[in-house]
Amino acid sequence: MRISSIRYSRMALAVGMLAPLLFVVTLAGQIPLLVTPGFASVHTGASFKFTASYAGASNAALVWQVNGVAGGNAVVGLVSAEGEYRAPASVPAGTVVTLRVIAPGADAMEVPVAVTSGLSLYVSTKGKDTNSGTLALPWRTIQHAADTAIAGDTVYVRGGTYHESVNFKHSGSATAGSIVFQSYPKELAVVDGTGVPCCGDSIQGLFNLQGSFSYVVLEGFTIQNYSSRNITNEPAAIYVTGSGSYLRILNNIVHGITETAGSQGNAHGIGFYGTSTVPLSNLYVSGNVIYGLKTGNSEVVVFDGNINGFSVTGNVIHDNDNIAIDATGFYQVGPSGRDQVHNGLIALNTVYNITSLKNPAYNGYGADGIYCDGCAHVVIERNLVFNCDLNIEAASETRGHDASYVTIRNNVVYGGNLAGISIGGYSSDRGGSDHVTIVNNTLWNNNRANQGGDFQIQFHATSNVFENNIVFAGTQGVMVNGLTNSTAAPVVADYNTYFTTATPQWWYEGVMHTTFASYQTASGQDKHSHFVNPGMVSVKVPYSFDLLASSLARGAGSVSLGAAVYGTLDFAGNARTSGSAINAGAYQK
Repeated sequence: MRISSIRYSRMALAVGMLAPLLFVVTLAGQIPLLVTPGFASVHTGASFKFTASYAGASNAALVWQVNGVAGGNAVVGLVSAEGEYRAPASVPAGTVVTLRVIAPGADAMEVPVAVTSGLSLYVSTKGKDTNSGTLALPWRTIQHAADTAIAGDTVYVRGGTYHESVNFKHSGSATAGSIVFQSYPKELAVVDGTGVPCCGDSIQGLFNLQGSFSYVVLEGFTIQNYSSRNITNEPAAIYVTGSGSYLRILNNIVHGITETAGSQGNAHGIGFYGTSTVPLSNLYVSGNVIYGLKTGNSEVVVFDGNINGFSVTGNVIHDNDNIAIDATGFYQVGPSGRDQVHNGLIALNTVYNITSLKNPAYNGYGADGIYCDGCAHVVIERNLVFNCDLNIEAASETRGHDASYVTIRNNVVYGGNLAGISIGGYSSDRGGSDHVTIVNNTLWNNNRANQGGDFQIQFHATSNVFENNIVFAGTQGVMVNGLTNSTAAPVVADYNTYFTTATPQWWYEGVMHTTFASYQTASGQDKHSHFVNPGMVSVKVPYSFDLLASSLARGAGSVSLGAAVYGTLDFAGNARTSGSAINAGAYQK
């Protein structure tokens, strides 16, 4: 989140423009399941038809659930075997249900459905704010809709470009339903900051929820081109501050949010700041594509202050110049004693090409793909993270504080400039990591800048676990980089599979070892681990880090920590264990 002048401490892969409604990440060998649309607002008692396809066969051998119940029920709504959802007679708890589609041999897909009870309202570039807001007589500005819409209303914004900064005025409610703002079906509404004044010597978004807001959905927009040259102005795509709950940012494209103020500048992608004694809670950021941001000292997606309960899932975040996903604490954003982000899930995201090398606030490597900077009780699982400076990190930049009770599991992590996974503060006068559990990840060819290691241990690391991982180091050969002896036994490591074709290095408590046996003996760690080629399907493009049938990493893990720690699904969506056996690495099947 902040400038990091020292780090113990990329490979480039580009993909084209991604549609906001759905993006399925596949490595070689995976079969995509597609569900369209990626969101719907359905009035109580009404029906809506979803379409699913699996390996080219529409609705073939699929299981449909609502909030985990096959076929649904009268409380959350019913869904047919053909994907037709009928909303319940009254708004269900939370106002948004999850439609889940399961296919054999593929991961499940989840689609949020907002159940509302109010009006359908419309905005169009051809409308007038003096109109009635109907489909035939739409309003002209999104701001007018934000001034008017109340709980249970859905605002459909017709295709076109809108140059405005929108300030929400009303909340949804648990009984009437969320206020939903979305692009009109099969059209794309673009909110463009070109020419929009920024920012009154503070943070200003193209969408703003400032105060106390709950039950709001923002879905399916392109939000773009907002910038400032003034260090006191901080442009953002979406800015949320204060308190509230059940806020959902879904399936948007965000790009071109930039600061050009030099080393002191800031810009923001999607920011949640809990500034009240009442926390921000039940926050959902899902299905968004975010790229091309220049955020200076700030982040692309950030949760900061008094936040208790958040979920970041299924997003694609790439080619930005600072931290992609950041859950933070101890920056005096929240009130005293309530200034730490708690209880979160960061899952199923694809994060790549995140580097601060050309960011004037850094002028060096220091940007994380996924960063827990002082967060607590957060699960980071089943993400694909590559070509970031530090792919995944759990630490704290605030002296005397830690990232704590964080679980990092079943992720595929490769091509990091500095590190694949990193724990501990980056210098002795910073915070650290406590009770961070790192299990069943696949790390390949990190430390490309030769300033870190595939697994990096820095200052003030206590009571951490590193188990059942595959570490396939690249040309530098640094599998474990624990250069500091600031704490004794910073990590309990075991049942890992290590390999490199270079000269191997394990650093532990500041001492380097170049043979596996000497490292095991001196550290007392990794007693049941192996130094052996893990036998991956392909470490060349197209990558497949799944295991060959002959792999010695199969069944090489331990199940002693229990299913609650390892998770129920591997990276590809298969059962995490096979009977009583568990593989090393992110893949089980």
